[in-house]
Amino acid sequence: MQRTAGKELALAPLQDWGEETENGAVYSVSLRRQRSQRLSPGEGPRDSQAPSPSADAFLHYRTSKVRALRAARLERLVGELVSGDTQQDPSFVPAFLATHRAFVPTDRVLGLLLPPPPPPLPPWVEIKKTEGQDLSFNKNLRAVVSVLGSWLRDHPQDFWDPPAHSNLGSVRTFLGWAAPLGTEALVAEKLLGDFLEEAEQEQEEEEQPQAWAGLPETAQTPSPDSQEGCLEEEEKLVQEGPELLDFSVDEVAEQLTLMDAELFLRVRPWECLGSVWSQRDRPGAAGIAPTVRATVTQFNTVTGCVLGSVLGAPGLAAPQRAQRLEKWIRIAQRCRELRNFSSLRAILSALQSNPIYRLKSSWGAVSREPLSTFRKLSQIFSDENNHLSSREILSQEEATDGLQEVDTPPGSLPSKLPPGPVPYLGTFLTDLVMLDTALPDMLEGDLINFEKRRKEWEILARIQQLQRRCRGYCLSPRPPILATLRAQRQLSEEQSYRISRVIEPPAASCPSSPRVRRRISLTKRLSAKLSRERGSSPGGSPGDPSSPTSSLSPGSPPSSPRTRDPPPRSPPASPGPQGPSSKLTSQDKAPSVVQRALQKHNVAQPWACDYQLFQVLPGDRELLIPDNANVFYAMSPAASGDFMLRRKEQACHTAPVSPT
Repeated sequence: MQRTAGKELALAPLQDWGEETENGAVYSVSLRRQRSQRLSPGEGPRDSQAPSPSADAFLHYRTSKVRALRAARLERLVGELVSGDTQQDPSFVPAFLATHRAFVPTDRVLGLLLPPPPPPLPPWVEIKKTEGQDLSFNKNLRAVVSVLGSWLRDHPQDFWDPPAHSNLGSVRTFLGWAAPLGTEALVAEKLLGDFLEEAEQEQEEEEQPQAWAGLPETAQTPSPDSQEGCLEEEEKLVQEGPELLDFSVDEVAEQLTLMDAELFLRVRPWECLGSVWSQRDRPGAAGIAPTVRATVTQFNTVTGCVLGSVLGAPGLAAPQRAQRLEKWIRIAQRCRELRNFSSLRAILSALQSNPIYRLKSSWGAVSREPLSTFRKLSQIFSDENNHLSSREILSQEEATDGLQEVDTPPGSLPSKLPPGPVPYLGTFLTDLVMLDTALPDMLEGDLINFEKRRKEWEILARIQQLQRRCRGYCLSPRPPILATLRAQRQLSEEQSYRISRVIEPPAASCPSSPRVRRRISLTKRLSAKLSRERGSSPGGSPGDPSSPTSSLSPGSPPSSPRTRDPPPRSPPASPGPQGPSSKLTSQDKAPSVVQRALQKHNVAQPWACDYQLFQVLPGDRELLIPDNANVFYAMSPAASGDFMLRRKEQACHTAPVSPT
């Protein structure tokens, strides 16, 4: 394959070649092309040190083979960690270490990875060893030590197993005889010390409240330096100090960014996996993913602060309430400048919630400039095309950092990169849950689907990269602001809507509310229809297309209670009569959705297996929802929420026909 230098071939640098099966493992094979220049026959190596293309020079493409493990049994996956295969995909080891807890516990991996110690030598045998030659006798041991070094450095929490930390003990024992002088052994010893120190601190925190509770009330005089003294001082600041909006815009935005960045840095990426996070609502799962739950709690706290400050004073006039709206818009803009997308979305979600959004008199008093800013910020989190706008903006922020790193001249000091960004973690959680729902854990032949884990790792690696950039924030805590933030009145959804109706009684419409293209809500609005099968009797049968449409709303509880006051940004009602509504949570699979839809149409429940769920797509197209899929995540976000139930062709039951 040769061409002149002026006519290069447009070849892809990486091309899929197919699959290979080796010892029960499935590999995907790719061919990587790399260009190298070959001189013309009349030239030799001595003629030029840096040959330049000429008319009679040729281009030579060197092709190398790259194999990526797609599926295998656990023993083969662990063996691949230390195989040393030159054709192996370099992402295999980090992907395995980042996602293994989704399909195998750490102790089992160590049991397969760590070799047994060698038998003790007789006392009269003396072996002379020098530093750096400990592993020269066994390449496999060097590979094991290298994997353990990456594991200890990148995922130290995998070895947290109090109180004995037996997994870390096994690693220390192995490194003690395999590489006693290596840095990996030092890292393991330091990690054990950190774990023991952390356990002591937790025990002291647990004993402190008990000690205070055991003292008589007259003897409880905490010092200002104690934890209880700090809490009392904080309470005094709240009682005597100002409200949250009495602080400047910069101060509030910086403190929100400080809290969000600290919580994001503590997130353990493996807790974001769909197989882990999707278990959070199950009974007995209160302790699952604590670091991710902390970010969710902070997000809800910020949203509650906005609701409490805007609605907390029902007696305010519309211009005064508009000033509060304007200040929160300026705080949101400052969060955008600080690249804090977490609090930015929390503030916007609160401002676009129905209790605040319906206040037409207050929004009518908001100045034009902040109103324009609000509309622009709202477009960042538009839910069109799976939140494409927010994804592109976050990618641009990351690309800007990368360009600054690349453009730094060699030998010069690197320019100071802007800190952050702090992402909205919910986007990554949604992607990981969708991956976990769409791809199976196991493939035919009892093979672990590692291609699924590789895709999950790509998202986790991005989270880790963002965490490293969040360490660049240099913000100092302000106790008065933090105290006011914690003490801000939190309103429930029922309370918020009730106070909103007191401030402004229900009206037919809210013409003064700002028009934004997206509709931020904790629920998705769907509509389901029963499609009549061929040959069924006309009339009022459940399969009749003219039967009433039932609406389903999956997700969290509705953002506002059902009242006669319509939400200002609710989509127009679909033509035809509307049936009763029901909630569809993110845990519901297709069979339960089908059963509830059939129940709305008075169809026998045992016949749910005879129906399939379809989403109606633009252009007279349909999307089949698999029988065991999670409807909340399997639906196409780019299409409308119209669904249909259709009888399967092999269904043997006949739907009852209602009397006409």
